[in-house]
Amino acid sequence: MILMGLLEGKNILIMGIRNKWSIAWGIAKCCYDQGANLIFTYKGSHEKQPVLDLIKEFDGNYLALQCDVENEEEVNATFETIKNEYKELHGIVHCIAHAQKEDLKKDFLETSKDGYAKAMDITSYSLILVAKHAKNLMPEGGSIVTISYYGASKVMPGYNLMGAAKAALEANVRYLANEIGPIGIRVNSISSGPIKTISSRDINDFNSMLEIVQKKSPLKKPVTPAEIGDSTVFLLSDLARGITGSNLYVDNGYHIMGI
Repeated sequence: MILMGLLEGKNILIMGIRNKWSIAWGIAKCCYDQGANLIFTYKGSHEKQPVLDLIKEFDGNYLALQCDVENEEEVNATFETIKNEYKELHGIVHCIAHAQKEDLKKDFLETSKDGYAKAMDITSYSLILVAKHAKNLMPEGGSIVTISYYGASKVMPGYNLMGAAKAALEANVRYLANEIGPIGIRVNSISSGPIKTISSRDINDFNSMLEIVQKKSPLKKPVTPAEIGDSTVFLLSDLARGITGSNLYVDNGYHIMGI
């Protein structure tokens, strides 16, 4: 039996949706099915119409806001709008990550200084910035979930710079969980198995990574956005009220294998 209505009436902000192949879109659909009121952000004006076209699939009036996390003024304006429109948030899904293509194509040793700083800013620091605003919009507590990957803790050929950025992101989860836990805000990450998205095309030999994980994981199948979505719903819901500072692997068990 699948429980329904786990997010009924909850205001959930989903950051980083880009297209129907993105993990964020899979999460959005699962949150919608569980009764959430959804708010979306997109990076720039060029992404506005594609996002608006996507969310037409949902019944209701859902807010979509431009929010480039490299621009703190834009982030401030986004959360001010949410405060005015919704008064409070119950959950935030942080699906934001970036590394320059040219850095991903190089050996890790050849990572540029500017590229390293940019990847850390967008992928990792943005979670701190978002949590700072969440603190003021979650007076009765809430849940923040971000998306990581196995390459944060183990070397995955081709993942390189993103592995370092995701490792920092997971450290941020732990420190934020400790700092804002006393006011009832939980912070967790999901370590997703590899999923074919538009962004994954920038990772060297990503198809081989998919094949290896599918072949060697105990469940012998690909991870789907819906599986990440269902796990995110769990962490956002009251069912996970005792879980914070954790990294939940949703990778069909690949992370337990010693090969």
